[in-house]
Amino acid sequence: MNFVEELQWRGMIHSMMPGTEEQLNKEMTTAYVGIDPTADSLHIGHLVSIMMLKHFQRAGHRPLALIGGATGMIGDPSMKSQERKLIDEVTLRHNQEAIKKQLSKFLDFDSDAPNHAEMVNNYDWMKDFSFLSFIRDVGKHITVNYMMAKDSVKKRLSGESQQGMSFTEFSYQLLQGYDYLHLYQTKNCRLQMGGSDQWGNITTGTELIRRVTGEDQVFALVCPLITKADGGKFGKTESGNVWLDPRYTSPYKFYQFWLNVSDVDAEKYIKIFTDLTREEIDALIEEQHADPGLRPLQKRLAKEITTMVHSAEDYEAAVEASQILFSNKASETLHKIDEDTLLAVFEGVPQFEVAADIVNNGVALVDLLAEHTQVFASKGEMRKLTQGGGVSINKDKISDPATTIDNSFLLNGKYILAQRGKKNYFLIIVK
Repeated sequence: MNFVEELQWRGMIHSMMPGTEEQLNKEMTTAYVGIDPTADSLHIGHLVSIMMLKHFQRAGHRPLALIGGATGMIGDPSMKSQERKLIDEVTLRHNQEAIKKQLSKFLDFDSDAPNHAEMVNNYDWMKDFSFLSFIRDVGKHITVNYMMAKDSVKKRLSGESQQGMSFTEFSYQLLQGYDYLHLYQTKNCRLQMGGSDQWGNITTGTELIRRVTGEDQVFALVCPLITKADGGKFGKTESGNVWLDPRYTSPYKFYQFWLNVSDVDAEKYIKIFTDLTREEIDALIEEQHADPGLRPLQKRLAKEITTMVHSAEDYEAAVEASQILFSNKASETLHKIDEDTLLAVFEGVPQFEVAADIVNNGVALVDLLAEHTQVFASKGEMRKLTQGGGVSINKDKISDPATTIDNSFLLNGKYILAQRGKKNYFLIIVK
């Protein structure tokens, strides 16, 4: 597999230094991507870089995932209008372990293959580097003029930000440049990859290596920043980032995010975020154009990426949960799904709270829906709709308004789903 060709047809190359492809065709090459460890989970904004490493390893090369423990303590000024909060070492180590666990779903860290992946942390080689040593041994090789010419610096100094730029942040590109030099010297790393906003920092690294060692066979390759067709920011929802950790974004919500992307975005994302072949993707695009209503691209994209990030079981559960509103087996699924998924499926429906004693002792459905909650305005209205087959509890039709509702009806030990007519859902929380 030719790595550069693979990335090109997938739309994953924004810029690369001349000679990059020749180097990769010549021999197994080591490359790295830097990952900011400011959280104990990656989010889908990281996935482009991760997929680059995955394709890199598939092509027979050796990927390094660099955790920016030292640089994460400073904050990269690229594309940022203000400084970020700094993190301590205990948090850093915790975040590093959590990130490695997530990366292991994409990369082979554990085999004895010559191109097995490795995780490194720049805190390990920066923590004992004295300031005097750094400015003497590293700083003297790169001029201030060179650093000032970078877009990330120019933007911050041009007055777009009221806060200006601290020396700490100004030194960031030098630290990232030193990472590349260190990995070149210790791991024979000859390629750094990242997003297009990193081009300035990466090329500072190639320049530093050239000036310190005289070696010019080191390279840079960056992917475009991912955008949405409507101009909105990729990976952001109303509730914030879409995380890879199920504690922050449930597999159901993760699946739904990909299922609901636009047709234009689905066609772009399926190339970037899956390792389906060109032939498979072309066939799906053809299918989509023939009948957009069936949405084969979104369905396959959601399947591939949910299975890769979570598991096949989580994908199946998300599909089942998505069909709760329409499925014949909805009642069975409702009793199986976890609390986070239940709340995600019925996010935004009206909620009522009821004291646990009322349900513990058994309560007539008519009293529950028209007296203890306001699902119905009156008992008469509730009885009439029940007799007409228009009332369901937990997706099971109820024919008798006097049916006793007790703890056996509780979902996840605390919820009852009431349905009035075809489309009106209510979540009753028993506390």
